[in-house]
Amino acid sequence: MNLILLGPPGAGKGTQAKIIETRTGLNQISTGDMLRAAAAAGTELGKKAAEVMNRGQLVSDDIVIAIMSEAIDAPECAKGFILDGFPRTVAQAEALERLLAEKNMKLGAVVEIRVDDDKLVGRIIGRFTCAKCGQGYHDDFKRPTAEGVCDVCGENDFKRRADDNEETVRKRLAAYHAQTSPLIKFYSANDKLVSVDGMQDIDGVAREIETKLAAI
Repeated sequence: MNLILLGPPGAGKGTQAKIIETRTGLNQISTGDMLRAAAAAGTELGKKAAEVMNRGQLVSDDIVIAIMSEAIDAPECAKGFILDGFPRTVAQAEALERLLAEKNMKLGAVVEIRVDDDKLVGRIIGRFTCAKCGQGYHDDFKRPTAEGVCDVCGENDFKRRADDNEETVRKRLAAYHAQTSPLIKFYSANDKLVSVDGMQDIDGVAREIETKLAAI
């Protein structure tokens, strides 16, 4: 099965993609990671993507789709894939549909993780990570067991994303809703959309996704 996870920043798409990947063997494809990997590999497309990213600009849909095509063809995607962070617009969704049709592949479902904006702001601005191993924490929901010491690697150096502040987060949410509203209509019209309550705890969201996908 091939899946897309939709949801605003901080909705838990990456976390749920990892859970699905572990349970099913589907391969998670994060657009950002995919582009960085292509750039690091030095492929023809990777070099083009790197040039654009180094200028601080958005990589064109044509380049993203071409790199996506290579990623989907990788052995890791033999059982299917989970797209995290793509598509973001109807134009990208249409391009993806054409790409899959060329490969005689189809989407199994598009999972929309719905969240409350105000609660999501609190979820995002409170998060921080271990600077060494990347383990995630939160001011309110998941503090280190020993204050100031990472549970995983024992280091005491933590960091926060510079853009995890309320003003920036609300702008990102507004942009997401503006871009994604048409996208949700697009997939609803194609009977691909499955919505889940993203305000549950991680296990609750995972169970709801599993139940709804099993019913397809």
